[in-house]
Amino acid sequence: MVHIGTVVVHVADVHRAAKFWAEALGYELRDGPIGDETPVLVPKDGHGQPIALDDSDRMHFDLHTADEDEQRAEVERLLALGARRVPWTYPPDAAFTVLADTEGNLFCVVNTGKG
Repeated sequence: MVHIGTVVVHVADVHRAAKFWAEALGYELRDGPIGDETPVLVPKDGHGQPIALDDSDRMHFDLHTADEDEQRAEVERLLALGARRVPWTYPPDAAFTVLADTEGNLFCVVNTGKG
């Protein structure tokens, strides 16, 4: 079954936001210093939800699956519950599927086993 893997938060300034949220929540950068990629903050004690900071994307959930079969099954299950596919331009190696919930909020179903 899918679970919330990451909450992606839209920010205007990733450096400023990373510093604020790291201090506010007792989080640290998972992948070292902020670079060109979306920084991911994780709890220092290992307990809590990772947060990704993105200046080019809307706020959304990344729902994680273990492999491609689970991803495919979860996408179908979520569609049956009322989610819908949305037009999206995917990179060639995409490990995610973008859906919208019943209110139009976007979310991703991510195959975390791809790689």
